[in-house]
Amino acid sequence: MIKEKLKKLIRNPRIIVLLIVIFLSIVAIRPRLNTEGVLIKNVLSNSTASASGILPGKGNSKEVIFSINNKKIADISDYYEVMSNIKPNQSIQIKTSRGIYRIITRERLETVLLNETENIIVSDIIKENMTVNGTIVEVENLVNKTVSVPKTKTISAGVEDIGLRVGKVPGSNIKMGLDLQGGTRVLLQPEERVNQEDIISLIDNIKERMNTFGLSDIVVRNAGDLSGNQYILVEIAGATEEDVRELLAKQGKFEAKIGNYTVFVGGRDITYVCRSSECSGIDPRTPCGVFNNEWLCRFRFSISLTQDAAQRQAEATENLQIIPGDSSSSYLSERLLLYLDDRKVDELSIGSELKGKAVTDIQISGSGAGINQQDAFNNALDNMKRLQTILITGSLPIKLNIIQIDNISAFLGKEFVRNALTVGLIAFLSVVAVIFVSYRKPVVVIPIAITMISELITLLGVASLIGWNIDLAAIAGIIIAIGTGVDHQIVITDEALKGSARIYNWKERFKNAFFIIMGTFFTVVVAMFPLLFAGAGLLKGFALTTIIGVSIGVFITRPAYSVIIEILLSD
Repeated sequence: MIKEKLKKLIRNPRIIVLLIVIFLSIVAIRPRLNTEGVLIKNVLSNSTASASGILPGKGNSKEVIFSINNKKIADISDYYEVMSNIKPNQSIQIKTSRGIYRIITRERLETVLLNETENIIVSDIIKENMTVNGTIVEVENLVNKTVSVPKTKTISAGVEDIGLRVGKVPGSNIKMGLDLQGGTRVLLQPEERVNQEDIISLIDNIKERMNTFGLSDIVVRNAGDLSGNQYILVEIAGATEEDVRELLAKQGKFEAKIGNYTVFVGGRDITYVCRSSECSGIDPRTPCGVFNNEWLCRFRFSISLTQDAAQRQAEATENLQIIPGDSSSSYLSERLLLYLDDRKVDELSIGSELKGKAVTDIQISGSGAGINQQDAFNNALDNMKRLQTILITGSLPIKLNIIQIDNISAFLGKEFVRNALTVGLIAFLSVVAVIFVSYRKPVVVIPIAITMISELITLLGVASLIGWNIDLAAIAGIIIAIGTGVDHQIVITDEALKGSARIYNWKERFKNAFFIIMGTFFTVVVAMFPLLFAGAGLLKGFALTTIIGVSIGVFITRPAYSVIIEILLSD
């Protein structure tokens, strides 16, 4: 008898569909027993790693590092231990899940301040009034003056960062939300109403800007509320509030002008931005010094322009006058003015040799201030890094306002995951125990327990497949979906047991049960739909997970459960 019932179960189309769905869900989740190695979470542009061909992967296509110079990398500690022994200008071999890469490391150079001073000659422009044909006009004269500044020295500071950002290899494709892994959540609102194309452009630009700055584990998505307000929700693991404000709250529009003529802008006119120590850092020609009772340090880095931008520069300088300087240099009568968010941040003298020439390689400079040398030094490097990021990515199409910033501890997230798993197991066992006490029939209790587990696996499989993050809201949605499923299974079970003593057949029994189930299903979906747009998208995870969960139950697991009960309870 039991064998006959098992054969009927295995051959039933609804059971076959359920088994296929569970199998595909497990494939999507892809549980890993072996999590050795380190995951490449991000690759910085213009780094030695990117130059060697390592590209940042997306979703489940990210690479895993297995060995460096034939030394096995089991976890993150192994990775950093091996990298700490790497020398400058050394060839290293990195074996990953995609192939083998060879990288030549670079030496990292740092400029340090010495307790000595030196006299240097610097150029400055002095404005003077002159009488020309009876008219007083203001002219600019380039003069040289001697100033005393602290001495600096360039020293080797080990190996330059190869540009890889790594993390632990996950045990599955299930992605944890910010609530469970820690980080920063930012709610942004465009300053003006924008269309869908502009929103997509904003999201792409934010992702690129964050990746260029060196941040990884970034989630950027469109959001809104029931009042029609537009928002962008950004979740970043490992970012500080200061970094977020600098990168997202400012539009980052960069322009270089000669007079009133725009020569080039950040993003579209820039083909290369140097971020290595050979062509970027604190300017050794203009060491840190005290100006107006505060310390100032200047930075410089090289960039390459497009041919169109170089041609615009040639046209803007073609008719400028040459102002003689000292015996070895002369400059043009106009300066290159640098504007960031419509505010002039620096101005650079243009050498006379650039007059009318379409030069693609130029240097950008700026400064940083502080109450002491070290503060000014660090501020200058921070300003340089942000300006480099803006030059690479360009400006945001629309200015964004920060509505809310939440910082979440990674430690609390890990503790919550542990507690959630424990409480979930206790809840599962409690539900099974209550059902067993109510029905006292293993033939009913076991199918309900199996169906609950299958719904959880299927829901996590769908989340893994679409790349949806499992956060606190999603966990609440999972609980609602599975709880609703248990209610539906009880309705089916009661109809089956109650109908066994009556005349009508199994079809009539389950028809009554599914009439109740479908009514509940549509009620839940209708109730959840407004939450997809409420709360600026913060409740979207709860609503979406609930809708997907109850839909899986109604169209896949409930029909399969009704077949199981029908076959097991039939004579």
